[in-house]
Amino acid sequence: MKHSYQIFLSILGILLLCTPSVSGQAVVYDEQKEKQWKSMENGPWDFSPAWYYFFLHNSYSGAEKYWKWSGFKSGFHIRFKENKSDVKRIMPTRVTSEETQNQKMKKAESERAYIEELYQEEVTRSADRNVDLAYSSFKDDFNRMQESISDGLLFCMKRSKGKMKFQVEQLTKENEVLCADIAYIHKTGIGYELENAKREKAYIDMKKRMETLVSRTAHLVGMAQAYY
Repeated sequence: MKHSYQIFLSILGILLLCTPSVSGQAVVYDEQKEKQWKSMENGPWDFSPAWYYFFLHNSYSGAEKYWKWSGFKSGFHIRFKENKSDVKRIMPTRVTSEETQNQKMKKAESERAYIEELYQEEVTRSADRNVDLAYSSFKDDFNRMQESISDGLLFCMKRSKGKMKFQVEQLTKENEVLCADIAYIHKTGIGYELENAKREKAYIDMKKRMETLVSRTAHLVGMAQAYY
């Protein structure tokens, strides 16, 4: 009995020595799994064991049987046709998905750049609308003509001793409306945003109106000189 127990311990010791530890396990090469993985990715379309896939996974592997003449070793063999498989590779799908994602990223970047461009244009236009750059080109002409109108109307009142009051008041009112229009165009800030190109066009129109008013004032001055 004691001898049998010693034999049992000896056998158990040998088994423990021959059994590899978990930490020391070696990587096991699996040809079947490697072929399957390569077939699904971008490797050759091949599976192993061939007859196993032919009988049990024919639709999946696209396996077909063919005769191969090789002398005494002639016989049926198995080959795999990707175009006969009812599944497709993962790799092309992944590549297509990545390309689609890249296209989406490019489109998003293009849209972002376009929006940024619009934003910068709007900032520029906003700055242009809030600064009157056109007025300085008309200011001196306006001041000169206003001085002529004021002097002319004052001359008419003095020369006629008030008898031309009605005509003077008419021209004065028209001039006040004209000056108010110019002041409105010259305003800047919230609620008065106007592009300088439009301001300039408005000032040109105001200048023509003022020139007409100067002409009418000069005509009134001539009448005062002639009749009073």
